[in-house]
Amino acid sequence: MNQIVFVCVENSNRSQMAEAFARLHGGQNVECFSAGSRPSGLINPKAVAAMKEVGYDLDTHTSKGLDVINGQEVDVAVTMGCGDECPLVTARRREDWKIPDPRDMSPDAFREVRDLIESKVRDLLASLE
Repeated sequence: MNQIVFVCVENSNRSQMAEAFARLHGGQNVECFSAGSRPSGLINPKAVAAMKEVGYDLDTHTSKGLDVINGQEVDVAVTMGCGDECPLVTARRREDWKIPDPRDMSPDAFREVRDLIESKVRDLLASLE
């Protein structure tokens, strides 16, 4: 089983959607988490709405900090392009996806970011098989 952590600043948009897609598409082959370097404590309602459109309920998630992984080593650490270095995350592999923050985007632009995240998660999962 591969452990993946998705990290952004607030843990309210990109990393949450990435975790959701990893859960949807990774099945029993992955254990995934998302976290923020400075978590907002809230999941963006736009992210909740965008994920409901693809059949996933982000209301079950919480915005959390990097302490959720307690310094344990993971297989893959993915940053969302927010410049976070993940100082508390030890990973065998690191990727930075450089995904724009959709927080203030229109619903259509937000969906484009959501779909980009889904594509990148699928590619990541395929690379782990």
